[in-house]
Order: sequence, then structure tokens, then C-alpha cells
Amino acid sequence: MSAVNTDRYYLPEPSYWPIIGSIALMVMCIGGVMMMREIEYGGWVLAAGLGIMFFMMFGWFGDVIRDSEAGKFNKQVDTSYRWSMSWFIFSEVMFFAAFFGALFYTRVLSVPWLAEGETMNLLWQGFKGDWPTAGPGLTQDGYQFTPMGAWGIPAINTLLLLSSGVTITWAHWALKKNNRGQLILGLFATVALGVVFLGLQVYEYYHAYTELGLTLGSGVYGATFFMLTGFHGFHVLVGTTMLIVMLFRSIAGHFTPDHHFAFEAVSWYWHFVDVVWVLLFIVVYWMI
Repeated sequence: MSAVNTDRYYLPEPSYWPIIGSIALMVMCIGGVMMMREIEYGGWVLAAGLGIMFFMMFGWFGDVIRDSEAGKFNKQVDTSYRWSMSWFIFSEVMFFAAFFGALFYTRVLSVPWLAEGETMNLLWQGFKGDWPTAGPGLTQDGYQFTPMGAWGIPAINTLLLLSSGVTITWAHWALKKNNRGQLILGLFATVALGVVFLGLQVYEYYHAYTELGLTLGSGVYGATFFMLTGFHGFHVLVGTTMLIVMLFRSIAGHFTPDHHFAFEAVSWYWHFVDVVWVLLFIVVYWMI
């Protein structure tokens, strides 16, 4: 690794990757609109946009990794990356806070309100403001469902994610001690736990749709359940993908005890995913 210039902030060469990313977003939007309008080949257009997006991400992140391994990033660049990742995680906190807020408002305020007063009884006779509920007026057979319990797959997934928080921390300590074998083993264990979590969540969704009658169409409970757990599952998928990249980079000999912010950023993100799941388990599964 060449010497790092500590006197000036590194500015990369002009890049065409943002243009390719913009094209990808445009193609994805066109494909999404075509699918919503049921226009032929809309799905293929959307898939093409996703393919261009993955190509852009692979190329752009590859350039950043090569610059980092070439020693072009100094302390100023490292600090800016840390601030950027911190603000990104803060935006994710606000993202989930909005959904948790919607669940709180629905469960604690709006559903009980809809069961109170003479006017409400006239509109929705016999509706009880209990949780979980599909909502007033949704009494057809298609809205009968069984809520998802906390014990079983959700509890196992909680144990898996908490264990993954331990393994990623174990890997981080190994990196600080320059123990490459422990680093790789800890990352591999974390990736494996994330993959098992995702597999169990897929099975949980299948069970909910086929046996519990719990779907996105199951009124307000189904909508909030799948929005919160689904977006969290997507974040686990993203985090697992990033962990796989960190694993391959570690095998390739990247990172040193004093130069490994990419690993730290993924570790921060993974711990954030863990904390969100604990809140989900308590609020969505346990406190039914």
C-alpha cells in the first residue's frame, strides 16, 4: 500500500457511474409503470433496470475499493465516510420510526376511536376496537386470519440475529488484533446466520399466507405486519450482501488493524438491523 497523502483531501477522477445509475433508475421507473398499467414486457424492463443498477453498484464500489487499497484515502476522507454512514443510519432510524409510529397510532389511537360513540356503532355495528384486527367493515371470510405468534420462528430468528451481533463483534476484534483466521471465521458465521434468518422468514411468510390467512390484504394488521417485517427482511438481505463482500475482501487480504472503515460501516449497519428486529419482536410479535 502506498503512502497516504495527509495534506489534501482526495478527489477522485470524474466518473461515469452516476450517469449509469440515473439510467438504471429511469429504466426501473418505466418498467414499474408498465407493470402497474399491465403493459406487455413491463417486468422485463424493470429487470433490465435492476440489472443496470447492480452493474453500476459493482463497478462504482469496485473503484472505491481500489482507491482505498491504493492508499489514496487519508484521515479527512475517513472522517467524511464515518459522518456519511452515521447520517445514512440515522435516515434508516427515521424510516423505521415512521412505520413504528403508524403502528402505534393505529393500534393505540385510531382502532379504539373507531369502536367508540353512537355514530361509530351506526357505521360499523358490532365492531370492537381490539388488536389485532382487520379493521371496521372487513368481516368477509377473506379477512379472517390468525395473528403471528412470537414463539417459534420469530423467537428463533431473534436468537439468530442476536448471535450474529456477537459473531460480527468477534470478527471485528480479530481484525483489530490482525487475526485473519478468526476474522474470516467470524464473518462466515455472521453471513450464515443472516442467510438462515432470511430462509426462516420466507418460510414464515409462506406459513402466514397458506395456513394462517394472514396476507397484505388482511386489513390494517396484515398491512402493518408485512410492511415492518418485510422492510426489515430487505435490510437483512442488504446487510448479508455487504457482509459477503466483506468476507471476500478479508479472504483477499484487504483491511488492516488501522485501516478498515468499510468493515466498521457494515458492522454498524448490522447492529442497527439487530436492534430494529428486537423492537419488532417485542412490538409486533410479542405484544399482540
